[in-house]
Amino acid sequence: MYKVKVYVTLRESVLDPQGVAVKDALHTMSYEEVADVRIGKYLELQMEEVTNVEQRVKEMCEKLLANTVIEDYRFDVEEVVPS
Repeated sequence: MYKVKVYVTLRESVLDPQGVAVKDALHTMSYEEVADVRIGKYLELQMEEVTNVEQRVKEMCEKLLANTVIEDYRFDVEEVVPS
């Protein structure tokens, strides 16, 4: 079994209005040291044994989990050993 952590974020070149709103709110709350905020998505997948897990996850990201026109993604794969 595998545990896959997928991180999806807007590309640096894409304006992140939600991140700007959060940054402005933090500044209003006296957290002026915050220079920038980018909002993203975190997904956690539990996958059965498969020989090409990284290729399968890449396909999932490119077909559904991330909009590759405006988003970047990365993922980490952990093999889960039954206890």
